[in-house]
Amino acid sequence: MNALNSPLKTVLLTGFDAFGGDAINPSWLAVQSLSGELIAGHVVIAAQLPTTFASSIKVLDRLLRTHQPALVICVGQAGGRSALSIERIAINVQDARIADNDGAQPIDLPVVITGPAAYFSTLPIKAMLHAISLAKLPVEISQTAGTFVCNQVFYALMHSLKKQRGVQTSRGGFIHLPYLPDQGVPNMQLTDMVSGLRIGIECALNTTKDRAIGAGSLN
Repeated sequence: MNALNSPLKTVLLTGFDAFGGDAINPSWLAVQSLSGELIAGHVVIAAQLPTTFASSIKVLDRLLRTHQPALVICVGQAGGRSALSIERIAINVQDARIADNDGAQPIDLPVVITGPAAYFSTLPIKAMLHAISLAKLPVEISQTAGTFVCNQVFYALMHSLKKQRGVQTSRGGFIHLPYLPDQGVPNMQLTDMVSGLRIGIECALNTTKDRAIGAGSLN
């Protein structure tokens, strides 16, 4: 669906294809499950990004221009985490511990050469944390999106939205999901991931001022 031909405002959700030897990526399965849903008067558009440094930003930029979403949430996989991780900050660094799906492994390079050191999410992350936790789903605020393709996409998203400000008021951010049960431990059921994302989207669309609740880290 092209937002330019739709009377409804849109939410863009992106997930990634499988990487690192995994056969599946929960981020794409969860995002795909929400495709076409109507949430708070906005239709959800799901799209898959390649887990590559070279192509992911190009695909994301094309999606932003095509759909002109009111809200953008990019979603990725974070094996080893046990909750939906709402990311707070994206940093201007590419530092790959493993190669991406193209075999590229950039080390200590910027995402955007002339960009600032970091961008904060413009999602109401504390309100989303509160709303998802009320549903008894595991959720946390994360202080790092890593330095792989997920962080690059998060940073590129916020950089693009900053350039668009004054033209539109899109909000954007990133959420990491745990493994699925057949991928390893800790893990989370796909139905719970989808429910958490749905609640988070609705909260983001209906919240103008974020909550002030503690969700920091001691280390």
